[in-house]
Amino acid sequence: MQQIENGSVTSPRGFQAAGMHAGVKSDNQLKDLALVHSSIPCTAAAVYTKNRVQAAPIHVDRQHLQDGAARAVILNSGNANACTGETGMDHARRMCAATAAALGLVNSDVLVCSTGLIGSPLPIEKIETAIPSLAGSLSGDSGPDAAFGIMTTDTFPKHCAVEVELGAGRVTVGAIAKGAAMIAPNMATMLALVSTDARVPSEDLKTMLSSAVRRTFNCITVDGDMSTNDTVIAMANGAALDDGVEVTVGSPDGEKLGQAMEAVCSEMAKAIARDAEGSTKLITIRVNSARVESEARKVGLSVANSNLVKTAMFGCDPNWGRILCAVGYSGVDLAPDHVTVQLCGTTIYADGAGTDFDEAALSTAMQAEDIPVDIDLGAGSESAQIFTCDLTYDYVRLNAEYTT
Repeated sequence: MQQIENGSVTSPRGFQAAGMHAGVKSDNQLKDLALVHSSIPCTAAAVYTKNRVQAAPIHVDRQHLQDGAARAVILNSGNANACTGETGMDHARRMCAATAAALGLVNSDVLVCSTGLIGSPLPIEKIETAIPSLAGSLSGDSGPDAAFGIMTTDTFPKHCAVEVELGAGRVTVGAIAKGAAMIAPNMATMLALVSTDARVPSEDLKTMLSSAVRRTFNCITVDGDMSTNDTVIAMANGAALDDGVEVTVGSPDGEKLGQAMEAVCSEMAKAIARDAEGSTKLITIRVNSARVESEARKVGLSVANSNLVKTAMFGCDPNWGRILCAVGYSGVDLAPDHVTVQLCGTTIYADGAGTDFDEAALSTAMQAEDIPVDIDLGAGSESAQIFTCDLTYDYVRLNAEYTT
């Protein structure tokens, strides 16, 4: 597998994208509308938030994906089109219809995503007016522009791509994503779009996507809040393979493609955790030697969601008691005497007690932007990895502001 420099959702063959300012956001310097399109038919699949309150675009996408196919995704930022009733449903359908008309597609070939403030109607006329121009600017080089178009409080656009050699040929997997707050499984306050030029049956694509999301986007947490709009969409157009050649779950090529999808989702998940509102550190919590993976995830998420742990990380305080406390209340049956905790490579707890370590040196090490926390449960062979961030003054400030 090889990383593509400045790769994005348009790195796979046959995909184009565009991003522009349409007037959803008040600042006309900020892009707020994005479009991704495949020049040839695609299979498609999606994974959505598990919040019972779901935005209008999710309901529309569920309807449009009943046939397991899509050719385009229209996305806006600055307004979530959530909790907007029948008006919101109408607006989501109108976004699809305007995009389909501009691209010569049927409405059900278009998926829609929105992100931003909850509860306000979309400025739908502005979006409909902008869509023909957006479609006219589609380009194979504009994946980063689309990533800009879906940003809200993000501080940088998130995109990547990898190439992988299959037995059937060399294929590419690309992605864009947004997210910076209300980050908690399942999934996060985020949108993500994964594209590939492999040919994958829709049910197999859904299986691969669900597996990748479970191990990546569902392993990030910032503040314990779950949003109404979270969506990850995958599209596969087969442009890199000979006609009739498909990549299926359970095959060697399916395993490789699944790993490539997980790789781009992991990069996007880490970028979201790194860009969390007000954060200064990306914290990677690895839980090893668990009986089952679900218990490892449960322990990791318990530590990652602890405000006391997160504030200690911000203050560069190597407080092993806070970490161990969160391990203990995770709900997992474990033996504290068997647990070992390492912070930035230094063992800080083992054999039922804190260790004799150089606190000043470790505090200095914690000033880094990447902080590893390794927890060994001493109970089995399964593991999980969770991404989070520190909790800072700026997180409170940013979430106390009313902004688009």
